[in-house]
Amino acid sequence: MKPKVYFKTFGCRTNVFDSQVMMSRLEDFDVTGDEAAADIVVVNSCTVTNGADTGVRGYINAQRRQGKEVFLTGCGAHTKGESLFEAGKVRGVFGQSEKEKINSLLQKRERFYELGDLEFIDDNVVEQFVGKSRAFIKIQEGCSFRCSYCIIPYVRGDARSVDEETILEQVRRLAANGFGEFVLTGTNIGSYGQGESRNIATLLKQMSLIRGVRRIRLGSLEPVQITEAFKEILDEPWLERHLHIALQHTSHEMLRIMNRRNRFEHDLELFSFLGEKGFALGTDFIVGHPGETPQRWEEAWDNLQRLPLTHIHAFTYSPRDGTPSASMKPQVNGAVAKTRLAALSELVDENNLRFRRAHHTALDVLVESRSDDGLFHGYDQYYNKIVIESSADLEGNWVRIDSADVKEDHNYAVV
Repeated sequence: MKPKVYFKTFGCRTNVFDSQVMMSRLEDFDVTGDEAAADIVVVNSCTVTNGADTGVRGYINAQRRQGKEVFLTGCGAHTKGESLFEAGKVRGVFGQSEKEKINSLLQKRERFYELGDLEFIDDNVVEQFVGKSRAFIKIQEGCSFRCSYCIIPYVRGDARSVDEETILEQVRRLAANGFGEFVLTGTNIGSYGQGESRNIATLLKQMSLIRGVRRIRLGSLEPVQITEAFKEILDEPWLERHLHIALQHTSHEMLRIMNRRNRFEHDLELFSFLGEKGFALGTDFIVGHPGETPQRWEEAWDNLQRLPLTHIHAFTYSPRDGTPSASMKPQVNGAVAKTRLAALSELVDENNLRFRRAHHTALDVLVESRSDDGLFHGYDQYYNKIVIESSADLEGNWVRIDSADVKEDHNYAVV
């Protein structure tokens, strides 16, 4: 009997990809989706906030109490790996560059601490995604931006790109295995090809030529990365009609404090252009960052109401040790930040409802799952959730919805 390994993946889509790479490299172990049945737990960690570190640490402690052998990898290996290792909380720690060696690492008799380096470029080709209907393709690693609140460049390194042919070969294999939707991921995907006479728009065109590729979704982009070359592909049928463009704030002074490269005047022009072309638009937004005075929030709020936002990943600021923001003043009261967050979420929810009422016909849906009540769940080309009632088994299939009923927080259809 081979030992059973369970992967606990925290954080972003890049970690999802890395976990799949590790699963594919295990030859002397069996991967299990049943945490309770596992002999070994590999924790692929996130360290984007102090709270993320706390969550990882709590999970590791719980697994140790159950007698599991625990190994730590991911971004948290670079920030908390040493302390957890020295405290005897984990059997081994290894960095992202060492994930291909996981089969031999897990067989080591002695405890180990191997972080590797932050200059590696991923050349792994993943042919399957366990338990997923969509395929995640990592196209680059690292980030060369230095936003004041972010630890990621220090644990993932500077931006570097995966070889184009490696990416295309992976898409070919996954498409041949039945995947039709591809989600491009990385630390900062819009920087793909930076300094190498390549760009993400050209890569997308190459991907679209591969037989079986039906829809391409993108992770988060920066406003400055929506170039003229990118605008040329906006009308292509294979490109999702939803773009997530990270703004982080809409106050001019707050963007300066956060060491951001975008400015609201340009952001408004870009979002208005994309909105007029029929795109659903999402963004990241940090509420309550140090320096967010009532006056700056009022400016940000007025600007937010001018943006055609339909989706949002908003959260209250949480300090990350080792970043400039962690020592900035003045701090924002937590209750005030939560009130601002609630208002922002309500604003975008209302925008999304209006958008879905205007875009509830001719929806192309990839059905991802079936709930216990027998209803199917998936997302349309605008990245809006849709619940489908059907007597047929639709899981994993593409469905064309001629017209959907628009509910408060999702669309509904009978097929």
